[in-house]
This record gives sequence, structure tokens and C-alpha cells, in this order.
Amino acid sequence: MHLALLAALERQVFDFLGYQWAPILANFFHIIIVILGLFGTIQYRPRYIVLYTLWTAVWVTWNVFVICFYLEVGGLSKESELLTFNISHHQSWWSEHGPGCQRKEESLAAIKGVDAQSYISIVNCVVEYQYIEVLHSAFQILIALVGFVYACYVISAITEEEDSFDFIGGFDPFPMYHVNEKHNNLLFKQTYLPA
Repeated sequence: MHLALLAALERQVFDFLGYQWAPILANFFHIIIVILGLFGTIQYRPRYIVLYTLWTAVWVTWNVFVICFYLEVGGLSKESELLTFNISHHQSWWSEHGPGCQRKEESLAAIKGVDAQSYISIVNCVVEYQYIEVLHSAFQILIALVGFVYACYVISAITEEEDSFDFIGGFDPFPMYHVNEKHNNLLFKQTYLPA
């Protein structure tokens, strides 16, 4: 789970750099749930670990969506502003800062109606940004699946430990301190003393 936390923090940083608000929000919830899962593991709180296992299903679904988004599966377009909630025109940070990418700016001031803006094109990228995002999401899915298996193991270990816990003489068929349950008739006889 520590690796999941580190990977989520790394992803959060790059999503903040790209101003992608939907992934930032999803990463924020993921970081909180992973911390709760770690707390549950350390403190033997199976409810927190169950919450983490349920969240992994949501997290895997989110990452499958991100993969489909960047690969433009099912009518999705990586050029849309869906991940920024239509607030800004930003894209993935990797679109301009990927490995080997070079920015080329071309002035559009010569075109009428455009106020001295420039067109930025990105060339010579070793790996295109959408594949970096897909790799990030695939790595998150892999970590989530490993975390799910580990969380299920921890839950079973904790519940097994709770089931085997024995109070002093609580579950033993023959407790160490045996109390005779037969009533002694002498205790119920009333003795009359002569007056």
C-alpha cells in the first residue's frame, strides 16, 4: 500500500501541473482511501481495509476510463476538455514536457483578427503524451490489483485472529476454573436453632 500512496502522489503532482481537475479530484480521494487502508492495516481495523478494497474497484474503473479517454475509445477524444471540467484549455502536462519533446512557437500575428498570439506545436517526442498517461493508468491498475489481493489477505488474517481469540474460559468447553453447577441441597435447608 505504500507503493500505491507514492504512485498516487506522483500522479497527483503531474495532474496538478496539467490543471486536469477531474484526475486531481480522483487522485485526492484515492490518496485519502489509501491512507485509511494503511491505518486500518496498522491498527487492525478491518472496516477501513474493506473500504479500501471497495475503492480499488472504483479506482480500477476510473483508470480504465482514463486509458479509454487517451486512446480515444468509444467516441472519447483526448482533445476534449472533459478532464478539466471545461474550465480551462489545458491538457496533460506530458503533452508539452514529455521525453524528448521540443516546443515550436509560430507567430499568428500576420493573420487578421488574431491579437499577436502564437501557435505552439510539439515535435520530436520519444513517447507521445497519451501513451505516457496510458502507462500511468495501467501502472495504477496493477498496483490497485496487488493492493486488493493484499487487503483481502489482511482482512482474512485479522478476522481469523479475532475468531481464534479466547477470553479466559470464554469459549473452552472445559474451562480451567470449573464451577460446579449442581446445587447443594444443604445450602437451601433452613436450620432452626433452639431458643
